[in-house]
Amino acid sequence: MSYVIHDHGHGSRPFDVHIIGGGLAGCEAAWQVARRGGSAVIYEMKPKRFSPAHLSHRLAELVCSNSLKSTCMENASGLLKAEMRLMGSLVVEAAEAASVPAGASLAVDRALFSSYVTDALAGVGVNVIRDEITRIPDARPLIIATGPLTSDAFAASISAFIGAERLYFYDAVAPIVTAASIDMSRAFMASRYGKGEADYLNCPMTEPEYQRFYDALIVADTVSRRSFEEERSFQACMPIEAMAQKGPKTLLFGPMRPVGLKDPATGKRPFAVVQLRKENASATLYNIVGFQTRMTYNDQKEVFRLIPALAEAEFVRLGKLHRNTYIDSPRLLLRTGQLRKDQSVFFAGQITGVEGYCESAMSGLYAGINALRLSKGEPLVTPPDGAISGALLKHISDEANADFQPMNANMGLLGVNGRKTDKAGLALNALKIMKAWLDSLDNN
Repeated sequence: MSYVIHDHGHGSRPFDVHIIGGGLAGCEAAWQVARRGGSAVIYEMKPKRFSPAHLSHRLAELVCSNSLKSTCMENASGLLKAEMRLMGSLVVEAAEAASVPAGASLAVDRALFSSYVTDALAGVGVNVIRDEITRIPDARPLIIATGPLTSDAFAASISAFIGAERLYFYDAVAPIVTAASIDMSRAFMASRYGKGEADYLNCPMTEPEYQRFYDALIVADTVSRRSFEEERSFQACMPIEAMAQKGPKTLLFGPMRPVGLKDPATGKRPFAVVQLRKENASATLYNIVGFQTRMTYNDQKEVFRLIPALAEAEFVRLGKLHRNTYIDSPRLLLRTGQLRKDQSVFFAGQITGVEGYCESAMSGLYAGINALRLSKGEPLVTPPDGAISGALLKHISDEANADFQPMNANMGLLGVNGRKTDKAGLALNALKIMKAWLDSLDNN
């Protein structure tokens, strides 16, 4: 049954901005509206209905990794976070408040993170209506931030509304094991090359152990996709069994690469290594880093228990495959996040083809700001090309992108070519450009 949006708002005043979807993008958009004095309402289908990957009733639930990636400024992920801090990002604030040790990465306790976001939005008066929206409503300005797991009914409505078939690809989530079930005598704490704190638990493997694991992995049963859907895996989230099919050494240059690590039990570099990262602040759970998978649950247990340190592993979450939906943004969206055919409608988050937690939140951040500005009759804004956020928004709205694929923030968007590029200097310059742009907004 379709849920109809009624624009009643605070008392007799209508809402300034309507947002469909309570993920990272939708929550960030609502926060930006509220902190600028506007009123926002989020329509979220949980807990009345859950997607195949969601479990919690809270807003801003993380369903894939618990890492928001690097904090290093010479890395595009670190630069993006720095830019978002300047904009008063709720997602970055919540991640730092809920962080768990992860070396140079910003990893979080999932429950603490989503609770922080949920409570913060309630604290600034953001309304949340818990029901499923199955068709594009008439309320405006409207932000569609339903994410990569958009329900079939609403995805069909989007497809009809934008006048084009939706695009999609598959993503997989990695398993989580209990710390108590890990054989710590066959693992060691370390970070690669000794950089930062020893926040990763490393599970070494000898060549015969790796070969046995690999042989089982490439013949494991996998969950079949529906017959009418074409599989299109985003490279950064490729299932480990798909990587293994490329050759026996592929994993040794990917998630199981041993470089920069020395096993204290042997004093030598392992032949292969599996890294585990703390999943929560109390360190009772560990995520198997880079082990996204679409293997069947039974085969996951059998194959992953061939890793010596995980021989008795207790899995609290097994990997799963889910559909990720995104639109053909270069043909459909303006850089402001507005739909070209109806500029009172904005899209934000992974449904636009940005890939990653912070990238999704960043797109929601600007959609929220611009939707509020539109409601007030003010000119809309976008960050400059020289900032990583501006470069990414430009990329997803560039009509020249003929074969559009999901995109992470990366230094290549800022013109980085080759290893000799001074990435740290480029990042500092990007941040300088961002600050100058913000100063210009404040002075106007």
